[in-house]
Amino acid sequence: MVRFESLLALGLIARAVQAQSSSAAATTTAAPSCASSIAPKNGEPSVAPGWQVQVVKNELSTPRTILFDSEGHLLVLESGVGVTVMNLTQDEGGCVRADGNPERIINDESLLHGLALSLDGKTLYASSEPSVFAWDYDAAQGRNTSGPREVVSGMKNDDPNDGHVTRTLLVTRNVEGLLLVTKGSEHNYDARARNISTGSSTIKAFNMTNVTDSGYNYPQDGLLLGWGLRNSVGVGEEPITGAIYSVENSVDDFGRDGQNIHENNPGEEMNFHGYLNGTETEEQGGNYGYPDCYAAWNVSEIPDNDGLEVGMQFAIGEVEGTKVNITVNDTSCREDHVAPRLTFAAHMAPLDIKFNSNATAAWVTFHGSWDRTDPLGYKLSVIEFENGSPTAPANSTTAATDIVSNPDLSRCPDNCIRPVNLAWDSRGRLFMTSDSSGEIFVVVRADGGSTDGAGPSSGLPPSPSSSSTAPPPAESTGAAVRDAPKLSGIVAVFAGILALPVV
Repeated sequence: MVRFESLLALGLIARAVQAQSSSAAATTTAAPSCASSIAPKNGEPSVAPGWQVQVVKNELSTPRTILFDSEGHLLVLESGVGVTVMNLTQDEGGCVRADGNPERIINDESLLHGLALSLDGKTLYASSEPSVFAWDYDAAQGRNTSGPREVVSGMKNDDPNDGHVTRTLLVTRNVEGLLLVTKGSEHNYDARARNISTGSSTIKAFNMTNVTDSGYNYPQDGLLLGWGLRNSVGVGEEPITGAIYSVENSVDDFGRDGQNIHENNPGEEMNFHGYLNGTETEEQGGNYGYPDCYAAWNVSEIPDNDGLEVGMQFAIGEVEGTKVNITVNDTSCREDHVAPRLTFAAHMAPLDIKFNSNATAAWVTFHGSWDRTDPLGYKLSVIEFENGSPTAPANSTTAATDIVSNPDLSRCPDNCIRPVNLAWDSRGRLFMTSDSSGEIFVVVRADGGSTDGAGPSSGLPPSPSSSSTAPPPAESTGAAVRDAPKLSGIVAVFAGILALPVV
């Protein structure tokens, strides 16, 4: 339970953020005096007041996902290469650096994105496009001690030249042995996602304590957390209530009523998927709309927008210049599908969501746009949370506060940082990958202190939010905070998952 003093501090910080001029720009914080430093490949990023960012390691090959083992080794999945492990120096704050040369422990060009460790730290998971693999892992040695075994299969796209290929992995801390796996759509607009049996555009949970030698088949097996999710690359577990959230990359080349509105619509999404501790919610296992329903971002640009607000779902009209024949309309989109908990500007491409330890903040990486005239995204932002839910209302356009960004977006995507994945170390420092530049950064307070914790160190510094390109939000129509569930029923839900079919 967060202490009253911490909540009061958060409230004061939030009001301070809102009171600042929206035209205020993030500033570049000078690096502290460190024994060594690495110059960022594309120049110093912009950093919000009160924070500092430094390069920990560079010259990596498309670093995507990172995590720390129990001995403090940093594991890195380099897309199309394999898994690397590196030691870090014992320097304080942002002065931490890679210590010596990283060691490649798994050479496998099929590995693309997902990486996770079991709760006991003895099993390492990584994903290719069609499969999830597991290895025995020894943290003392910082390496795998077995060859791969396939634990989930059946995720390969029908078209080898199209579709989303990342398969994000998350080991839940609320039910031992559960591994969450995401699978995105096979095309920009994937009609197959209307059929739940295809497994397209879904998030599922698999019980790794019950897996057999033949493993699970993704479309057929597992506990469904949500479907109709175009490409939810980032999945996170709020640590106090156990709430599961994802961040979704929405559709490109969008049109409606003959008008191309893809520049600022539809919005990217943060979705809530319930709990894995036995608490029932209407969202868990629900349909989130794709490929027919999407979240509004810039309502003024949407034709026939009567009654629409930011975050409300509305029906698609055209995609990639072709009219889509569907039977849904705006009303059925809102009544029959799960709406996002928050919406972000179109095409910012959120790729990860990580919570701090006391669940007062969620950090989100935005990889950046391509389907947009003016680049957008390419940053690390933070969102205030309370009682398992964002404090901002669902129609907010200013829920995310930017911490690290690129000072000149016109240089993106080729000559800027592109944040992908986040990991906390045991000292509360936040590490971040940038795949395009081959770098790993560390984010700490300006005084070198922990990024984790309550108050300003929770990720809510006195910095303006700058994630919005839409008009100010409409007046909130409901409460923003969901009651936290009781952490009960673990045995019941675990027993149910044990009974899931295995092939």
